[in-house]
Amino acid sequence: MNMYGERQTQAAVGLVDLRSDTVTHPTDAMRAAMANAEVGDDQFGEDPTVNRLEVHCAEVLGKEAGVFMPSGTMGNLSSVITHCAPGQQVILGDRCHILGSESGGISALGGVMPRAVPTNTDGTLPLDALAIATMPAGPGGAQPALIAIENTHNFCGGTVLSQEYIAQVRALADERGLPIHMDGARIFNAAAALGIPVREIAQQVDSVQFCFSKGLGAPVGSMVVGDLAFIDKVRTKRKLLGGALRQSGVIAAAAQVAMDTMIARLPEDHARARLLAETIAEYPAFSIDLDTVQTNIVIFKSQRDQTEVVAMLRERGILAVSLGAAGIRLVTHYQITDSDIDRAVVAIREIAHA
Repeated sequence: MNMYGERQTQAAVGLVDLRSDTVTHPTDAMRAAMANAEVGDDQFGEDPTVNRLEVHCAEVLGKEAGVFMPSGTMGNLSSVITHCAPGQQVILGDRCHILGSESGGISALGGVMPRAVPTNTDGTLPLDALAIATMPAGPGGAQPALIAIENTHNFCGGTVLSQEYIAQVRALADERGLPIHMDGARIFNAAAALGIPVREIAQQVDSVQFCFSKGLGAPVGSMVVGDLAFIDKVRTKRKLLGGALRQSGVIAAAAQVAMDTMIARLPEDHARARLLAETIAEYPAFSIDLDTVQTNIVIFKSQRDQTEVVAMLRERGILAVSLGAAGIRLVTHYQITDSDIDRAVVAIREIAHA
């Protein structure tokens, strides 16, 4: 702790934290905005900072309305249980975040049945498998009610869904009369990688959840966008789940700074991730699919026990995370500099030769 009672930063303790883009600290501009935020009671619709943020995000993504969420998990959960009634099915990938990293909330709290289809290495779901899974159920079967896709895809290494692929899923969904929800926690990374406005991605789906607290660097918060009737229902589900907010303009102010200042710089993170990946690919001790390194996430495997590799990286001041069978993950973000990448490259080379 320093003299002000604050925890030491990563830089102060000499660590390069590549575990996730959720580890970032607020920028000075975010802290100033939080301190000076105009606030009111969000439950009464009276927090002007939240209201402005919701309108702004809906406009940026080309949707009618938005609702501010404490977390991406709550955003996805609220969306799924709005689209689906208890006992209905959501069709999603077997490696998606909703299925594997959100505590089974859609089933435990919403009574929604997940039907998982295989996920390709690029994060897409096979269209033939989706076609089968979305067939109307017969007597005694759970009816499909929603298709959920993830963009970028976390556990596939930050891969980006192509616009052509999403259009194919859209066509199938329309044929079946189903909505599409996108877990777009890092949708701005996807837009940066494709070089297109984010609204071009969002226009092909019915609802999107995205996070302020990942690549955009805000300390907390997510947003769900969609049409007005849907968002009104999602807001009710947020209350049901305990996500009622009061003077939340304090955190929405940081999210607005993130929207204003952090989107244009995302390609820097992508370039640094690519450099890490290309270094890893130089060594037979590691294996990595460079085709999957499209944004700010790098996942690789090692001939050595990966828990040991994570420990060896930490000994050299580099924090990484083990994803079990998926491999070791490194994630770049705004607090990672070129010199940090240089340190990580040296550490990787030392471990490869150890």
